[in-house]
Amino acid sequence: MALIVSPGQNEIAQMQALGLDIAPHRRRMNDQPLDEYFKDPNHPLRIVFLCAMWLTGFDAPSCSTVYVDKPMRNHTLMQTIARANRVYPGKHSGMIVDYANVFASLERALAIYGAGRGGVTPVCDKARLVADLKHAIEAALAFCREHAVDVAQIEATDPGSFDRVKLIAEVVEKLISPDGTRKEFIGHVRLVRTLFQAVKPDPAALEFLSVVSCIRTIAAAIAERTGEGRADITDVMSEVNRLLDRSIAADGFTIRHMNDRAVVDLSRIDFEAPANRFAQSKTKNVEIEQLKAAIRSHLEKMIRVNRTRADYLVKFEELIEQYNSGSRNIEELFSELLALSRALDDEEQRHVREGLSDEELVIFDILTRPSPELTTDERDEIKKVARELLLKLEALLVINWRQKNTARSQVKLAIEDVLDNGQPRAYSPYLYKEKCARVFEHVYEVYGDPGGYIQTD
Repeated sequence: MALIVSPGQNEIAQMQALGLDIAPHRRRMNDQPLDEYFKDPNHPLRIVFLCAMWLTGFDAPSCSTVYVDKPMRNHTLMQTIARANRVYPGKHSGMIVDYANVFASLERALAIYGAGRGGVTPVCDKARLVADLKHAIEAALAFCREHAVDVAQIEATDPGSFDRVKLIAEVVEKLISPDGTRKEFIGHVRLVRTLFQAVKPDPAALEFLSVVSCIRTIAAAIAERTGEGRADITDVMSEVNRLLDRSIAADGFTIRHMNDRAVVDLSRIDFEAPANRFAQSKTKNVEIEQLKAAIRSHLEKMIRVNRTRADYLVKFEELIEQYNSGSRNIEELFSELLALSRALDDEEQRHVREGLSDEELVIFDILTRPSPELTTDERDEIKKVARELLLKLEALLVINWRQKNTARSQVKLAIEDVLDNGQPRAYSPYLYKEKCARVFEHVYEVYGDPGGYIQTD
């Protein structure tokens, strides 16, 4: 908490006469950037006590609640209310708690400054928000029923029991796949969560606590299995995950969260056994989503290293789209994804077979994909070009070279010279220019920032 008031003459003596000591507060206001602290949603400064400062002209979008105990009207009133109505991620609405009956002046102020289109007021009674929450919960439960999920049955089960954990695991299997089903459910949960947070701390929120906790736990379990962002973990989540781990046979890879990013070890998958186990699995939807998450994460890493691998991502997205549209069943998708996984593993080791470093392989791929068709001897010539080019660029890529016209020109000329001297006849003049441009684009994007250096050893 912090006090925010403008300084006054003899304020220390005036406060002492009232038995108060403002000196430490004034030192804090002078020495600390309290305005920046309050704007930061991750800073522990959560509540400020104001008189006039910050009521107008101060913008902290994450601020959600204003407690008013001071008579105000007109412009000042509208500015004060506006402190809580700024748009911010995850924030549905702001709340005004009125102790001074300022809302008696609100209609007049709105008529002058703030009426919306059609005269709609931006200020609503809290009961309207509670009604919106109830409607959102009903919509979420209706969606669950459409997919044979009875949330009431889970609610009626002891929160700490194995039966509840088992029911949640069964629900995850029903809602996790295909993508459309999962995303629509998560959308319902996101709206319910946002409205529930907006209703709190009103006691009306207690009525919905059980059902909201239940559907959020289901969503958290789904997020854990797919790696889609940090899950909202509740106490029951560890039991959910243990049960899911025991029930999933093809568990040769893991998805865990670190700094909000999924970390996937695709190389641990045993590609021989899963297909046989999958046919008899009772949690096929969970398994398919885990495999999709692992492949997507692995693809993102591979493409960051070498953009010519983007064709693998196109193939992956095509498979998912075919499954979502119903043109492939889940067994066919699983088989195709396993085959793609093997191909990715093989692609990652290709630089060893080609006798190139990872960076040399990127240049080699740019020069050979998608054309031209080359003989074995011609491919060997291009490998020499890739090695020679990186060696030559090592001396040219100085600090901030992208901002220097001379340095950029030297890099372009080096690329053109090496490619002109080393490329076989299969490259037409047009193709030569295209390859020069693509290589320069790659070098410009990859080797422009600190850490983007060339390794030639």
